[in-house]
Amino acid sequence: MLPTSGARAPYSRIKIAVVGGGSTYTPELIDGFARLRDALPVAELTLIDPATDRLELVGQLARRIFAAQGHPGRITWTDDLDAGLDGSDAVLLQLRVGGQAARNQDETWPLTCGCVGQETTGAGGLAKALRTVPVVLDIAERVRRRCPDAWIVDFTNPVGIVTRALLNHGHKAVGLCNVAIGFQRKFARLLGVAPERVQLEHVGLNHLTWERAVRVDGEDVLPKLLAEHGGAIADDIRMPRALLDHLGVVPSYYLRYFYQHDAVVSELRTKPSRAAEVAAIERQLLDLYADPTLAEKPELLSRRGGAFYSEAAVALTSSLLGGGRTAGGAGAPVGLTAAGGRGVGGAEAAGAGSTGAGAGAGAPIVGTPFGGAPVGGAPVGEGVGAVGADGDGGVVSAVGGAGANGGGSAIGVGGATGGGADAAAVGDVQIVNTRNNGTLPFLPDDAVIEVPAAVGPGGASPLPLRPLAPLFAGLVGNVTAYEDLALEAALKGGRDRVFSALLAHPLIGQIDYADRLTDELIAHNREHLTWA
Repeated sequence: MLPTSGARAPYSRIKIAVVGGGSTYTPELIDGFARLRDALPVAELTLIDPATDRLELVGQLARRIFAAQGHPGRITWTDDLDAGLDGSDAVLLQLRVGGQAARNQDETWPLTCGCVGQETTGAGGLAKALRTVPVVLDIAERVRRRCPDAWIVDFTNPVGIVTRALLNHGHKAVGLCNVAIGFQRKFARLLGVAPERVQLEHVGLNHLTWERAVRVDGEDVLPKLLAEHGGAIADDIRMPRALLDHLGVVPSYYLRYFYQHDAVVSELRTKPSRAAEVAAIERQLLDLYADPTLAEKPELLSRRGGAFYSEAAVALTSSLLGGGRTAGGAGAPVGLTAAGGRGVGGAEAAGAGSTGAGAGAGAPIVGTPFGGAPVGGAPVGEGVGAVGADGDGGVVSAVGGAGANGGGSAIGVGGATGGGADAAAVGDVQIVNTRNNGTLPFLPDDAVIEVPAAVGPGGASPLPLRPLAPLFAGLVGNVTAYEDLALEAALKGGRDRVFSALLAHPLIGQIDYADRLTDELIAHNREHLTWA
């Protein structure tokens, strides 16, 4: 089971703020908070988003879900970022700067150069990083001022780059993604065992990971899993069965963009973008959310992406706030966790029951979606439209026991935390995005990796790992170098920096492609790039 409330503060003490709370994803998160309230006893959940029309629909549904499941917590909503943050113990970031329209461009214009169109990798992923990093850093500075002790849980893509930006600027942050929990649940089903018995040796970077071991009650059953179910796994990740047999591991489905790049480009050129599909689903979801009799997350939401989002969010947030151990302090190994993306806000919403910090007229929305200038001085975006609700690209993950029946043991670990604080003496094992700190010795210490870590109130500290074979380490090193250059471009701007990042990316790496893609990226994102 998930951690119980035995070691936690009472309901009257915990407030969670969700920046991007108007996302159509949010009811999945609300359902998790309601179902798993013993693990994370939330007194107040504040949804923050500039899109007040969506926010009202999502907020009202969230209240109905809490009421239907008997949760005593209060749900409020606002488009005033500062007011919504006040008093928060944890802040969940779900941003999508530019909304689905920007995502659609990320997935289409790279195809004109014969390069993959995807919102978290390649040229599209760089575009999203350039739009997102300044906005997230502005929000994080507001978190630092309004609730300095709060942890930031980043679901915003590209998670590795965004989390690294947060950590480099001294924020208390951990990144989260749902790839690992998806594999953990799938493997448990194939093996016919309860999910909490399955632990993964998950290693790499965000959206660039491999499952090197699958342990059930401590025994590695990956060879058996591949022998008996390799075909089903290969079909699921859309890669050849022979590749899995050759590698001896299970790659993330995102590795298909690298291992089968040209085939993916051919496919993407013959069908609508995923952004177009998600936008259509979102319209249907918002119609459903408007039904005053709906008091549960609709089945349609499962097609939106982000499976097991809520379990992951609850598990990680609970651990960071000190509730990661069971009341008895023992149990089976707990699960793992990681991150994804959405929207934000700036003036008070009119939702019934908004109280306290949510009251009042709120600040004008100027510069960033919340008003004011981001870190570095120049305003980012313009008005409410600058940030929209997220697509399915990058949500959350919890593995090993993040579900309702996960485990509850704790382990001792040394080393520095992802947030730069002292090491967590005791923590739950979760899969997160955090500082490398020597875990993969061929990477810089300040690189952000996605691996099992001990998570507690002091942050996330990666567990020791076996050496990474050259076949995998080479790609990890290459993409890490790209992420270094991408972050520099996001922070400092300039065509030359964008070109360097694209030239370094293993999916591009040619002068002519990098040159054309640089111009396309700037042209399609000029309204979000203050230096362009």
